[in-house]
Amino acid sequence: MKMLPFFDRISAFFIWLAWFYPKAKGIPIMHQLYFFLPQKLLRINGRVPWPVHFSSRILYWKNIRIGNRCAPGMNSSCYIQARNGIVFGHNVRVGPGVGIISSGHDLNDYDRHVQGPPVRIGSNVWIGMNAVIMPGVTIGDNVVIGAGSIVTADIPSNAIAAGNPCRVVKEKEPYSGRDYSSVSSPD
Repeated sequence: MKMLPFFDRISAFFIWLAWFYPKAKGIPIMHQLYFFLPQKLLRINGRVPWPVHFSSRILYWKNIRIGNRCAPGMNSSCYIQARNGIVFGHNVRVGPGVGIISSGHDLNDYDRHVQGPPVRIGSNVWIGMNAVIMPGVTIGDNVVIGAGSIVTADIPSNAIAAGNPCRVVKEKEPYSGRDYSSVSSPD
């Protein structure tokens, strides 16, 4: 972690990254630089206005609303499909291999997608590795979704949930980390 103070000192030189990542509020400069080459120069998920790993896939990114310190797809091998929309709160962490699907196929016509409500994910949420969030699901604030979980129903706030199907397994204490709701620029 010796590099972090170095990047803090020279972050003013990278103010131009805000032009490429206008929605990366709260995402450290070091992360933005790491994703810049494959995403913005090689154009892998090139139009997405937040950092995305080259092995992740973001579909219908214009239907995604994100809060501060949130970059869905920043971890490897994520699949995020937002045909019906996805709303992320502040400080949402998405683990590697996570799938978030906002619209499924019509069972009687595989060429059509089913219309429905957007997926909603609250603030201070951590979605563990290889979890899958199904269409129309709402996840409250201050929630941890366990690795490998399949979320098919709403999860209330202040919960730890896991399993297939995903269920609340424990109540969670209030989030005590930094409040990212008022971050105005990347740090």
